Amino acid sequence: MRILLVEDELEMAGALTAALARRDMVVDHVTTAAQAREAARDDLHDAIVLDRQLPDGEGLALLAKWRAEGKSTPVIVLTARGELDDRLAGLEGGADDYLAKPFAVEELLARLRAILRRPAALQTAVIRVGNIYFNTIHREATVGAAALTLPRRELLVLETLLRRQGRTVLREALEEAVYGFADAVQSNALDTHVSRLRRKLDGAGAGVEIHTIRGVGYLLRQRP
Repeated sequence: MRILLVEDELEMAGALTAALARRDMVVDHVTTAAQAREAARDDLHDAIVLDRQLPDGEGLALLAKWRAEGKSTPVIVLTARGELDDRLAGLEGGADDYLAKPFAVEELLARLRAILRRPAALQTAVIRVGNIYFNTIHREATVGAAALTLPRRELLVLETLLRRQGRTVLREALEEAVYGFADAVQSNALDTHVSRLRRKLDGAGAGVEIHTIRGVGYLLRQRP
């Protein structure tokens, strides 16, 4: 799961980024409305956490532009204003939820899970390919009834390949799904993650196989 965090308070942003990463989420952090517009251009994110007051503009104005353009990515608005009128303005302006500062990180996580459980998101809440089940809300993978325990990067690789099973996933697209904008990525890091994931799937008796398409990317498909 990939989250766009738009927050200019660096201490808060650092704490949120660390907390979300511990829940197997990739976080792209930006500090201005201009950066947020650029980061959201390609619809890479499953949800957006948007501060209302940004150095170069009002977060709700940015949200209104996104909604006018047809962008349906779920958005939680963060604000120092907690009055009813402010909350209503946020919700009526296109926010899926509205959270007043200060707040507990666990509350933000709960609200993220809630908006991703809503009808539009439920269509892909559980991905099944063969005997593999991947719950995108709880970030859990199973082979049959047995839990498949994976570190965060391998879990993200698996999710991305499962979502596009039967199709070649370009190496660049897989890296975008697994690494945030600020992550330093070694040239062979992705290959290492895929290799380890492949061994674990084989060891668990998964009914899928991951093929390397040399010079292009990877392909996951059910075993014949």
